[in-house]
Amino acid sequence: MKEEREVLVQYRLEQAEESLESAQLLLDNKKYRPSVSRSYYGMFYAILALLAIEGRHTSKHSGAIAMFNREFVKKGMLDKNFSRWLQEAFDLRQRADYREMFSISYERTKEVLEHARAFVTEVKHLIEKIRDQG
Repeated sequence: MKEEREVLVQYRLEQAEESLESAQLLLDNKKYRPSVSRSYYGMFYAILALLAIEGRHTSKHSGAIAMFNREFVKKGMLDKNFSRWLQEAFDLRQRADYREMFSISYERTKEVLEHARAFVTEVKHLIEKIRDQG
């Protein structure tokens, strides 16, 4: 069971990294709406990896965000800024994917990607900490 869990964690972290790479390529090619979406997904997949290391899972975005906030931010394992960045990215992704006539600037898209990179990096550090304790 633990081996299966570890395989899933690695898979989710690969998805997170691929999403961030895609977000950068899209940003570089002036595709800001899909870049924001991929930045958010980088964060989402990192959360799924974090939940998997603890044997938890959810397929819903709202459920993953709620568990992340309850289990890792409120308990002080991660800074509150990560919760704020995640919510902002989620909201922008929703608007970019579903709202008509939505536009976003290069600067804002770049900021979301920078936050997503910091988020994924910090989640990876927390996963390593959890592994070391387990």
